[in-house]
Amino acid sequence: MRIAITGSSGLIGTALVRSLRADGHEVVRLVRRAPGAEDEVRWDPRRQWVAAEGLVGCEAVVHLAGAGIGDHRWTDAYKKELRDSRVLGTTAVAEAVASLDTPPRVLVSGSAIGFYGDTGARAVDESAPPGDGFLADLCQDWEEAAAPAQEAGVRTVFARTGLVVAGEGGAWGRLFPLFRLGLGGRMGSGRQYWSFIALEDHIAALRHLLVTDLAGPVNLTAPEPVTNREVTAAMGQVLGRPTLLSVPAPALRLALGELSNDVLGSVRAVPRRLLDSGFSFAHPTIEQALRAALAERGGRR
Repeated sequence: MRIAITGSSGLIGTALVRSLRADGHEVVRLVRRAPGAEDEVRWDPRRQWVAAEGLVGCEAVVHLAGAGIGDHRWTDAYKKELRDSRVLGTTAVAEAVASLDTPPRVLVSGSAIGFYGDTGARAVDESAPPGDGFLADLCQDWEEAAAPAQEAGVRTVFARTGLVVAGEGGAWGRLFPLFRLGLGGRMGSGRQYWSFIALEDHIAALRHLLVTDLAGPVNLTAPEPVTNREVTAAMGQVLGRPTLLSVPAPALRLALGELSNDVLGSVRAVPRRLLDSGFSFAHPTIEQALRAALAERGGRR
């Protein structure tokens, strides 16, 4: 299968490219600079432009590009960057896909469980309505930007991703070093739910979406979300380190600004559609996901 991917240099994109190529698939990487290799195609998300001729023959497109949610404080300027990188980029990809004489069979477009807002202890699946707040509004606009592909008859899937547990990069790329030093602990009350997924399962789920008939939103999270307190306990057990410290909510708000709402907020998302479609998780529990992440790092502690 010939598959085009945006965001191929990120945590998830890098792992997806490696997985697909290992199984003999042809991968085309969309890049924002002059192409330097035969497998690269130029695009400019800000200008909403893609060299669409490079997508000819692709049976699938996986759109993962977007500025990092936790990379900076949420100033007004960075919130605009978060929105533009997702909405303009998705519009560009969807319009390029729709313009082809023979469009790909499927577009898997990134999204996030932030769509649901703060759900507290209430479990939500893909049938739940959008929540309130910046992330919820962003996710709605992000998904709506894929309309050109949907209108062209392309099966379009919104991969609503949770917190990806990986050995390098992402949230756990920051958490592992702290916990190894014995500086890890619960954040705020610790009662907020973290809907996680192991990197290996996330890649397997994306590949599952390419070959099933699923369309619309699909939660990419493990079957049983856990609280921040439970994550903290599992980290201490897996790493063999104390987890006695805690970060009070006011300190997080002072340090992170509006981003703290994402850390302290609770999203208990369950992957109902993924499970109903027959997907099987290799690392369904937080302890299994953590041990898999450590194995990716070669077992370093």
